[in-house]
Amino acid sequence: MNYRVVVLVSGAGTLLQALLDAERDGRLQASVVAVGSEMPDCAGLERARTAGVPTFCVPMPVLLARDSAARAAWDEQFARAVERYDPDLIVLAGFMKLLGQPFMSGFRGRIINSHPALLPAFPGAHAVRDALAAGAKSTGATIFWVDDGVDSGAIIAQHEVPIVADDDEATLHERIKVAERDMLVHTVNDLAANRGKVIDV
Repeated sequence: MNYRVVVLVSGAGTLLQALLDAERDGRLQASVVAVGSEMPDCAGLERARTAGVPTFCVPMPVLLARDSAARAAWDEQFARAVERYDPDLIVLAGFMKLLGQPFMSGFRGRIINSHPALLPAFPGAHAVRDALAAGAKSTGATIFWVDDGVDSGAIIAQHEVPIVADDDEATLHERIKVAERDMLVHTVNDLAANRGKVIDV
């Protein structure tokens, strides 16, 4: 039985592409069965279509976050869209929305995320900028289980990336992404090898 992965994206989809390339080349011990987003024009969705992977989108209007009832309804709708593909694992690959309880209740323990810092240092949306501002000598990437907090789940894997003297946010982030891509492929393979393992988060 194949290990089924649904990938959620919000932007360019470079982490997604790493998984798609690995699957194409026979290096991924899993199948990306669908790619979803809350952004209709997300470039990551186009990457999936180019690879022949089914896509779905449940748009989230900007003002939705201010209405808790509407936000919960969106989470439920998004969860139903994911559930159609019966995933063993959900990978947040540059997915920029926090998932609420209606989603987490259905998939808790099956969701991983990648973050461009060595958690618990520099959580949040500006991790690379924050590491530079703090004068850190190194940072890196972390893959972790998603829980109810912000970048607070149990750590699965980390890779350190040194910060060099002439780094700016763009150059440092690009080097971190290189580490993230390789680490994500290895992590999905490791989880696929332990099929059926759902953790308590």
